Amino acid sequence: MKTMLRFAVPMILGNLLQQCYNIADTLIVGKFLGAEALAAVGSAFSLMTFLTSILLGLAMGSGTVFSIRFGQKNTHALREVILASFTLLGAVTVILNVLIFIGIDWIIWALRTPANLVEMMREYLLVIFAGMVGIFLYNFFASLLRSLGNSVIPLVFLAVSACINIGLDLWFVAGLNLGVAGAAEATVISQYVSGIGIAVYTKIKFPGLLKKDETVRLRVSRVREITGFSAMTCLQQSIMNLGILAVQGLVNSFGTTIMAAFAAAVKIDAFAYLPVQDFGNAFSIFVAQNFGAKHMDRIKTGIRVAVCTSLTFGLFISLCVFVFAKPLMSLFIDAGETAVITEGVRYLRIEGSFYFLIGGLFLLYGLYRAIGKPGMSVILTIISLGTRVALSYTLSAIPSFGVAGIWWSVPIGWLLADVLGVVYYFVNRKKPVV
Repeated sequence: MKTMLRFAVPMILGNLLQQCYNIADTLIVGKFLGAEALAAVGSAFSLMTFLTSILLGLAMGSGTVFSIRFGQKNTHALREVILASFTLLGAVTVILNVLIFIGIDWIIWALRTPANLVEMMREYLLVIFAGMVGIFLYNFFASLLRSLGNSVIPLVFLAVSACINIGLDLWFVAGLNLGVAGAAEATVISQYVSGIGIAVYTKIKFPGLLKKDETVRLRVSRVREITGFSAMTCLQQSIMNLGILAVQGLVNSFGTTIMAAFAAAVKIDAFAYLPVQDFGNAFSIFVAQNFGAKHMDRIKTGIRVAVCTSLTFGLFISLCVFVFAKPLMSLFIDAGETAVITEGVRYLRIEGSFYFLIGGLFLLYGLYRAIGKPGMSVILTIISLGTRVALSYTLSAIPSFGVAGIWWSVPIGWLLADVLGVVYYFVNRKKPVV
């Protein structure tokens, strides 16, 4: 537990700070620009999360390969997979940017955006997607450093950029009255600060790993290796956020009040369960390094410790969110918006009571990714998100449920995926790999 927590805590703190990018946007936009602007930014956030999840999935898959090679102490192979991963993620970033700017109007239409929010949402998206290169740089180099056992430096760069983001948000939105575009500009600038900063640090600190010479080339075999691990992780992340995007479209159909409530509640939600998500990622790196070193007994001990830790924290944070749901919503929206606050509180008290379930699911994702079974993580994601989407549309159409049916679909999806993942583990636990 001591080893995993020492590594996990900086990751948790770092990603909590990363959430501050969007938390700051939501809080400041909601307070200074009103419910309509909050609804537009919240809907755009779901889209941004979906698209950046592709880069995040590739970085996470790459990090697994880095961790295994590091555990094997194979420096030459590590240098080649670093080059292959950087090339792959860079190419995907360029392609995504081109596709986004070509199809932005269709994307806004597909999200069933109300007519009064279309221009505001387009204005925000055109700016926010200019920051994808910064997102790519940060996630790639943070993944590399974490795979080497350094989770502190990514935290440092995020702390700096988060402070810059909040300061610029207040200046651009409240001071210069730049509207939603100002909030997006603040986020983009801070993303480039963290991305470029961590890239320069890694180059200076680990010049041997990033130096290209005649023995380190871009090999098709290395690209295939990275793709083999990253494709499934990327698919998992994309499916996860595609499901959320599908639900966002359904939420939008209920009007601005529900959109605004969902926008604020989802930020609280993501902030609340992010520690168990990052603990799952730290657990995955722990397992991958020991898997590369063939320390199977250490993996089994780590599983027991991780389950106890995640379960305890999940129950604690659920209690906190349930009790403080109304004050938390009031941080993001004016107290006069009583309908928005009431619906946000209902969401948090339904979905937020079950964070221990998603904590277990993140551990299962991390375990199967680390031992070379990322396909199982994809299956669990499909079960979780497929259930959520299907039940959201089904239950919300029943008058007695209405929009609450969307909220209840989330923990039900988590539960089904957890059951499948645990059953699969116990069926296969006597096999050498597990």
